[in-house]
Formats: sequence, C-alpha cells, structure tokens
Amino acid sequence: MLRMTALSSWELCVKYALFIFNFVFWLAGTAVLAVGLWLRFDSRTVGLFEGQDSPSVFFTGVYILIAAGALMMVVGFLGCCGAIKESPCMLGLFFLFLLLIFAVEVAAGIWGLSNRDRVVEDVTEFYKQTYANYKDTRQEALKETLRLIHFGLDCCGPTGTVIDAARDICPKQEGLEALITTSCPAAIDEMFNNKLHILGGVGIGIGAIMIFGMIFSMMLCCAIKRSRDFV
Repeated sequence: MLRMTALSSWELCVKYALFIFNFVFWLAGTAVLAVGLWLRFDSRTVGLFEGQDSPSVFFTGVYILIAAGALMMVVGFLGCCGAIKESPCMLGLFFLFLLLIFAVEVAAGIWGLSNRDRVVEDVTEFYKQTYANYKDTRQEALKETLRLIHFGLDCCGPTGTVIDAARDICPKQEGLEALITTSCPAAIDEMFNNKLHILGGVGIGIGAIMIFGMIFSMMLCCAIKRSRDFV
C-alpha cells in the first residue's frame, strides 16, 4: 500500500498542476482516438479502406491517429495516477513515455523538413487520385474525403475552375470569387511551404508543453522520494 508523503506547498502545487495537465492530455487523447475510430469505421469513409486502390496516405494517417490517441490516453493515465497516488514508478513511466513521444515528434519534424517536397507530392497525388476516383464512381466515402479537403483548405478541384465536376462539394463562392477559386494542389503547396512557420510554431509549442511535463514529473518524483527518506 502506497503512503502519502508530506509535501511542501510548492510541491503540492506541482502535484496538482501535473494532474490537471495529464487529465487534459488524457481528454485530448480520447478525442484523437475517437476521431481516428470514426474515420476508420464510419459508413461514409469505410470504403476507402477496401480494395487494392485504397489511398495509402489516408489509410496511414487514420491509423496514426488511432495509435497516437491510444498512446496519449496511456500517458495521461500514468501521469494522473502517478501524481495523485504519489507513485514514483508511475511518474517514471510517464516521463519515459513523454520522452519517447518528444523524440518521435522531433524526428518527424526533421524528416518532414528534409522531405517536404516529397510530402507535398504524395499529398497532392492522393488528392488527385481521390478526385479522379470520385468522378468515376461517385462513392460516398470519396465524396466526404473531398469535402473535408475542400472546406479545410478553402479550395476546389485540381484546377479550381467553374467546370470542375466536384463543384457541389466545394465551398460556396459568389460573384468573381467563383471564377478564381484556388485549386487544391496550389492550396496544398501553400500549406506546406508558405505556412510552414505556423506548423513549426505549433510543433514547438507542443514540444515545450512536453518538456514542462517531464520537468514537473521529475520534480514531483524527487520530492516524493526525498519526503519518504525522512519518514
């Protein structure tokens, strides 16, 4: 049975701050996992996972969401329980998992920067393939995928012209805006090149939060061990 140690006031602040941080982290993981499972099993997108021509980018992205959500839930659980129960073992596991996620994030960022052109080409090719398949088959799953891309990037079709067949699933434009709609390949290129600083800022922010989480977990772990040594 674990004994609750006598922590100082600032150590208690660290304890409850770590608990709140991990509870929010656990909720975020639950949301990410739910989105991944929804995309995988929803009737409107499940067709994308069937057949040899299923889009690999979408397929891989959904499973990454599911794995990331599950890992975030495990890490959040370890952090919450470790903080409340004052368990050095759980806090140590939380630190190791968070360090692993941080290392993966850094590696993914470096890989993304060094292979940016390839990523843009793959995503653009995925879009063009999905668009062409939708024109031929009119599958509901492909329609929903295109709708997400069109509204997310505020673009329409491979060329952005009025005659595109998927105009009904594009953002509604009025007047001259309907004649100069941005094409989706151009929008994808802009997102990865012109808005790279935004993506980098988000990544740095997430990394900073993880670093603070690791620091707090080690501070609390050391405080717990020190308090128990005095008992």
